[in-house]
Amino acid sequence: MKIIELLEESPVIAAVKDDEGLEESFKSDCKIIFILYGTICNIAEIVDRIKEKDRIAIVHADLISGLSSKEIVADFLKNNTKADGIISTKMPVVKRAMSLGMIGGHRTFVIDSLALTNTKKQMETFRPDFLEILPGVMPKILKEVHSSIDIPLIASGLLSDKKDMIAAFSAGADAISTTKKELWFM
Repeated sequence: MKIIELLEESPVIAAVKDDEGLEESFKSDCKIIFILYGTICNIAEIVDRIKEKDRIAIVHADLISGLSSKEIVADFLKNNTKADGIISTKMPVVKRAMSLGMIGGHRTFVIDSLALTNTKKQMETFRPDFLEILPGVMPKILKEVHSSIDIPLIASGLLSDKKDMIAAFSAGADAISTTKKELWFM
């Protein structure tokens, strides 16, 4: 199944930052889980728990303790876990994951107009499976980015309630990613 189909089926992504959040995510209808915690020693076990629940496991490679920010991290995750994909702020890591047949998501922080311009320029030459924009509570910026790309857009960060979710979807986000457990059940 393609990532856009997965996002259409499950537009709310559970982003988990600890074991408690992981267990809570299993009670939700979220089919995609972003893993924002773990170490080189336990990431395979965390992924296995997700796969046992028939969910899509996407590892935020930059946040796993003990992993490097080099492309080899994608090889490690491919060869040592059952992860379906990765997220990273590092384009070479995302490209390597995609070349290995994994889902590759690029995470970017739009903190000012320069970051926005750079993100749009990057997307002209780099085509990840999805683009994750933080913070996700900027409908005007989400709309602008959405109009300039032809890949799925995920809004993430600082989403706190249903109103924020609706605003993100109305601005063109294909999905939202959140650690806020209450939003997983909406």
